[in-house]
Amino acid sequence: MKIKLVPLAFCLGVSLTSHAAEFSLMSADIADNRTLSRREVFNGFGCEGGNTSPQLSWSNAPEGTKSFAVTVYDPDAPTGSGWWHWTVVNLPSTVRSLPRGAGAHLPVGAVQGRTDYGQPGFGGVCPPLGDKPHHYQFTVWALKVEKLPLDEQASGALVGYMLNANVLGKATITPTYARP
Repeated sequence: MKIKLVPLAFCLGVSLTSHAAEFSLMSADIADNRTLSRREVFNGFGCEGGNTSPQLSWSNAPEGTKSFAVTVYDPDAPTGSGWWHWTVVNLPSTVRSLPRGAGAHLPVGAVQGRTDYGQPGFGGVCPPLGDKPHHYQFTVWALKVEKLPLDEQASGALVGYMLNANVLGKATITPTYARP
């Protein structure tokens, strides 16, 4: 006589797969599909704003995360290659948030790359006058390495390349902004 064993979990209707919470990005200052405030607008290049990065926090990083990075990118910029507004790499895996205006208060070892304005640090939004609303992708990246070999002269394209080569997960908030 053969006995057929049926897993107990199956009999009880219990799933053996775990449902980890999704890696997510939150902000007290910005939200998906909401208009950015003057605080996040560049001060220069024809724009007048506070040029201040928003508060960001994240949770549920993928297992194996060794560091984080944050980027702000405008895919709608009329350049043919978008516009990099901010890149920050080498944030320790223990960091789970950045305060408003974080550029001056980053953890030791964190590196801000060069924006498309030509300098490191946060470069606020400044779409062309009268253009349609642009979508600004604020993204936190969970990385499988502790450090990326980048400095403050690293271009957005180079940072993007290194991030994509080392990403475990990412989470994005995409607010908008247009100048009338």
